[in-house]
Amino acid sequence: MPGLDMTIAMWLYSHMTMNTADGLSLVFRALADPTRRAMLARLAAGDADVSELMKPFGLSQPTISKHLKVLERAGLVAQRRDAQRRPRTLVAAPLKGVDVWLEAYRQHWEQKFVGLDRYLDDLQKRTKKKRRRGGR
Repeated sequence: MPGLDMTIAMWLYSHMTMNTADGLSLVFRALADPTRRAMLARLAAGDADVSELMKPFGLSQPTISKHLKVLERAGLVAQRRDAQRRPRTLVAAPLKGVDVWLEAYRQHWEQKFVGLDRYLDDLQKRTKKKRRRGGR
């Protein structure tokens, strides 16, 4: 039922564009910036406070704090208190939603690659047959 599939896709698209505060959109927005992705990679190695996160980037504390707010809003980073220190921790759970969303596309491309493999195998077999018959 291609008509039903298109209707569902259109509804999902309109729902996503109207509801821009959904978790997946927040995660994609957070991941869109290379500095924030690098900050997440740093936090994957262990907790860090703002001053530790500033060092590799050469950015000011307010700039790093703004990036952290985006990551926190997306649920990718959590802050805790440790006396005077306020370390940030990576929260990887929201990335599961990205993985689930990407799975349909992954399956689509895997099917395309299977089809390409079949085509190339068939082409190779035909080429071998032609050579055996003396053709080019």
